[in-house]
Amino acid sequence: MKNHIEVNGIKLYAFHGCLPEETKIGGHYLVDVALETNFLKAAQEDTLIDTIDYVVINRIVKEEMATPSKLIEHVGYRILKRFENEVDGMHFVRIKITKICPPINGDVENVAIIIEEKY
Repeated sequence: MKNHIEVNGIKLYAFHGCLPEETKIGGHYLVDVALETNFLKAAQEDTLIDTIDYVVINRIVKEEMATPSKLIEHVGYRILKRFENEVDGMHFVRIKITKICPPINGDVENVAIIIEEKY
């Protein structure tokens, strides 16, 4: 049996980018996280300890997004490493970071990176 947990649309204002202006004025971001785990015991017994806590996922994302980086690829990798070190029971993780209205000399709604890892 496969069980999935998603924390979608984590809205953040952060200071990532290669341009000096991006690290000064910041921008809007959305982060989506999808995890595969086994939460059967939690579902049967109604126990938080037997599943992945959404609060932990949100906290890790917020903490890593608060540290400026040139690339959202780098931020995504840091989030992945934190999940690996702090979240038990993951079989698969997918992290999507979307940068809203990036300054790339064009009318672009957003850019995004996706990191997927299987355990």
